[in-house]
Amino acid sequence: MGMKKKIAMGLAPAALGLTLMAGGTYAYFTDAAEANGTFAAGTLDIAVNPETIIDVDGMKPGDWMNRVFHLENNGSLDIPQVMLNSSYEVMDANNDNTEDFGKYIQVNFLENADKTGRAEYNDIIYQTTLYDLQSLTPDAVEKIIDEAFGEESGLDAGTSDTMFVQFEFIDNGSDQNQFQGDSLAITWEFIANQGEGEHIE
Repeated sequence: MGMKKKIAMGLAPAALGLTLMAGGTYAYFTDAAEANGTFAAGTLDIAVNPETIIDVDGMKPGDWMNRVFHLENNGSLDIPQVMLNSSYEVMDANNDNTEDFGKYIQVNFLENADKTGRAEYNDIIYQTTLYDLQSLTPDAVEKIIDEAFGEESGLDAGTSDTMFVQFEFIDNGSDQNQFQGDSLAITWEFIANQGEGEHIE
């Protein structure tokens, strides 16, 4: 038997022993458990009813009209704020306007009866003109007047809020003939804002 063959045969048992020893280090009990979860974003879904703000013909200085809006939170997240963006376009019938017609349409926000619990909602809590309202972004569902009404501002998921508004054609006691036949197209956009992030159990 050659020297190389003897060496090879002598090494074989040693290699087998190393293999068994190595294999022994990996022989142990095992067990496994699996955890699953989902991560889903909530939804913001604000709706307004009716969608027509105001539709009236033949108004004259001094006239006013009350409107009721129902804001609905149809999403899964609470809405702490609903901001109102207002814009309008004037149709000058005779092209003779020297002033903006929007400065003579006053918007009276009336007492929010579903927050106060009172049946009457004639009290004006805030007033501005359409012209000035363009540069403002009021909260349409803010709790108004004081803390005594016991209802927080905002619009919880699955709830609605009632907003009372009065539109008035301001009579300034002077000649307003330039506005005869004119009209205004008003657009109100209600923007629902999410609240701050919070710890969820």
